Amino acid sequence: MDKKQKILFLCTGNSARSQMAEGLLRDMAGDRFEPLSAGMEAKDRVHTMAVQVMREIDIDISNQHPKGLEEYLGKTFIQYLIVVCNKANETCPRIWPGLMNPENRFYWPFEDPASANGTEEEQLTYFRKVRDEIKEKLEAWVKEH
Repeated sequence: MDKKQKILFLCTGNSARSQMAEGLLRDMAGDRFEPLSAGMEAKDRVHTMAVQVMREIDIDISNQHPKGLEEYLGKTFIQYLIVVCNKANETCPRIWPGLMNPENRFYWPFEDPASANGTEEEQLTYFRKVRDEIKEKLEAWVKEH
């Protein structure tokens, strides 16, 4: 039986975008892929609005937790590295120790929903928008792989 391919989603704080991507991929193709996530400067917890908007589509990420880059860097072999924010792309090592094929490093910049201002409903709307963009991108990527 083939082992699942490990995909690492990398973000700045590992509290929203990368956590949503991890949950989405686990839901849509967890039988083929082992999604992981980390942050360049990991926050203390997953953003409550990320948990809420994922729960709206029946994906529970409430047990996930932010992890720092050091959790995986040079310690875990991964098949794909997907960087989901600009700041992480700028500061992430171009050569990732443990990335099986350097051509499998992708940059998918999504806006940071945690930086949204406004009312709670306006912020949730922004989180939903980013969640849906990540979902759409992942669905297309999974079809290709």
